[in-house]
Amino acid sequence: MWKGTLAFGLVSVPVKLYTAVGDRSVRFHQLHAADHSRVVQKRFCAAEDREISYEEIVKGFEIAPGRHVVIEPEELAVLEPAFSSTIEIEQFVLMEEIDPILFDRPYYLVPGRGGAKPYRLLLRAMHDTGKVAIGRVVLRSRQQLVAIRSREDALVMTTMNFGEEIVPTAELEELHEERVELSESEIEIAERLVDSITRPFDVGDYRDTFGQALLALIERKAGGEQAMPEPPAREPQLQAPDLMSALEASIEQVRARRARDGVPPAAKREKRRGAAREGAAAKSPKKARTRG
Repeated sequence: MWKGTLAFGLVSVPVKLYTAVGDRSVRFHQLHAADHSRVVQKRFCAAEDREISYEEIVKGFEIAPGRHVVIEPEELAVLEPAFSSTIEIEQFVLMEEIDPILFDRPYYLVPGRGGAKPYRLLLRAMHDTGKVAIGRVVLRSRQQLVAIRSREDALVMTTMNFGEEIVPTAELEELHEERVELSESEIEIAERLVDSITRPFDVGDYRDTFGQALLALIERKAGGEQAMPEPPAREPQLQAPDLMSALEASIEQVRARRARDGVPPAAKREKRRGAAREGAAAKSPKKARTRG
């Protein structure tokens, strides 16, 4: 667990860092098929045809096939960012100013000993202004660009990619190989299709179905069952002669699915949500904001 200080202006907040995402990936070991014993990897020198120890290994960067520049540990230590236990906030921005492609891994920031009041003050100020803090911190000997925002009752710090790490779309040749023209009717029906499957996002609607099925298979096999798992049922793919036909058939498929599941059309759903919001607003008295 990382402990340090969150600094903005002349204010310092003692904080602790916790990961906000649990890794639930199913991980396998490599086994020898004949006897199911573990397969181990050894450090092997191809030139000398022998196994070598960790002490005999150095770091090298390949500059051409078979040619490397060796970097000594002492040289690397000089270049590594100095260890710092401070998250330095450099500016505040609006969330919509940040391209989501920059986001990497989220962490929770919680107050350390003696940091409850300045932590709550910063959390409240960021929530009320809708601002996101941008700063830098050193984690695992690497300088990280980070974004800090309020979420529910906590601050969330997300590590970010630097701008030079993002691959420009100009480098994707397939995007520029063929020039196409879109008709107004194609655009209109495509937008209708988008609207027909638009609804409020709820992450609870989505599950890692592959991971769940894999764990269920492991549990059954651990209990002695050897039956081959049944493949998941899939809806038949539409066959359409052209793009417009495919778009129209897709809209009809969505309508049929909603009718089957009893889901109202998008316009009716939005009307109901609007009425619910108005009713809730009428029942909830506005809170006056006070300043000390």
